[in-house]
Amino acid sequence: MTTGSTPLLFLHGYWHGSWCWADVIARVAALGRPAVAVDMAGHGLRAERPRCLTRRPYAPEAVATEVSPVAGVDLDQAGDLLVSQIKELGRGGRVTVVAHSMGGAVLTRAAQQVPDLVAHAVYLTAFMPASDIPAIAYVQMPENAGELVAPSVRADPAAIGALRLDLSSDDPAYREQLRDAFFGDIPTPLAEAALGLLTPDAPAGIALQSTTLTRDGWGAVPRIYVTCARDMAVRPVLQRRFIDDADAAFPDNPTSVVALDSSHSPFLSMPGQVADIVTKLG
Repeated sequence: MTTGSTPLLFLHGYWHGSWCWADVIARVAALGRPAVAVDMAGHGLRAERPRCLTRRPYAPEAVATEVSPVAGVDLDQAGDLLVSQIKELGRGGRVTVVAHSMGGAVLTRAAQQVPDLVAHAVYLTAFMPASDIPAIAYVQMPENAGELVAPSVRADPAAIGALRLDLSSDDPAYREQLRDAFFGDIPTPLAEAALGLLTPDAPAGIALQSTTLTRDGWGAVPRIYVTCARDMAVRPVLQRRFIDDADAAFPDNPTSVVALDSSHSPFLSMPGQVADIVTKLG
């Protein structure tokens, strides 16, 4: 490990878990850099799964109506959990946090709360919402036209408190849509294995709440945005909007941008490149 390098903390996005960073962590660890991947509130080992997807006989109508067991999870909880994870890893020192997709909204909240503990905020094709704008507001913006995630949601988030994917579906067209949304440049067997590890319900509250950003809070944290040119979940034009809006709000701390020619999940399709990007940060 190079002198002065900070520990790396990896945070996944909606429906995923700390497992998705395994290949990146292996490469980072080989370089001697301390690193850990954590589960977001309501995900991974902190998740609860709706009964409707495993109940037999299967009742498809329940997929759209059963209230999610993670409906109470919100951005306040997710942000506080990430702050505690940063403090645990850093032991009073600074940590570089790498967030993917909706994890970006959680990173933004945590960095606003403890800017002195975040050495770099790295947004890997992630939501990087502007001040007082909830992440959900960006999903249907014109800049995100053509994304495949919203069409894959199988219940009204306002009714069940979550964004639900029907991961038990055997509809070939639906499963192909999910693969294209998240894993478009990944071989089908690996993409199917990843689908099998997803959590069906993503807590809507994380995307519904917003964070007020200040110049001495989030605006003071060095930020890096990694764009993904073939992303069908967070479209490239929306990625650019996040960068432009942040730079307009905090021009004295411009965003560093790194480009990848990947789908939404470069931690699976090109883990070596992702590891290389983050390990070059101090």
